[in-house]
Amino acid sequence: MEGVGSDAASVAAPIDQWRHDVWRLYQHYLDKSTPHATYRWIGTLVLVAIYIMRVVYVQGFYIVSYGLGIYILNLMIGFLSPLVDPELEASDGAMLPTKGSDEFKPFIRRLPEFKFWHSITSAFFIAFLMTFFSMFDVPVFWPILLFYWLVLFIMTMRRQIAHMIKYKYIPFSIGKQKYSGKKSSASSSGSRGD
Repeated sequence: MEGVGSDAASVAAPIDQWRHDVWRLYQHYLDKSTPHATYRWIGTLVLVAIYIMRVVYVQGFYIVSYGLGIYILNLMIGFLSPLVDPELEASDGAMLPTKGSDEFKPFIRRLPEFKFWHSITSAFFIAFLMTFFSMFDVPVFWPILLFYWLVLFIMTMRRQIAHMIKYKYIPFSIGKQKYSGKKSSASSSGSRGD
């Protein structure tokens, strides 16, 4: 009786070890890509272009694209929203400043950029894989889906922009003052006589 249980465990152990090794390798490369935001987004744009070419080429899978669009819209809301929403929570933690006299507090996203990128890239990859299975090619009239998605996008972004204006925050660092560190003076960087 012990032989039957130990055979199953001995077969499962290498599979579990292989799965763990693959996960560690994936996590290693994911960690190495963290500081390279521009290259990560370029890779994602290439994946998006490949997905769009695939959908246009097969002229189908519009419902997959619609679901992908809804998911990306949901991610964008998290990316553009502060971690602590002033409308929902009154906490003494990291709140957005609402008056000019309030202390400056940096904008902390509900969904950080790296997780936003990772989720979008994973979603496009999964959607691309779904285009190879005909069971996901549900026949729909795609202009209605596109129109409905555009209406959802416009309504959602209008609400999000109104929220940004009301609570005076900008979720992007474009145009914001950046700290460049101490500037070295000529006297401190003098040459040594070696």
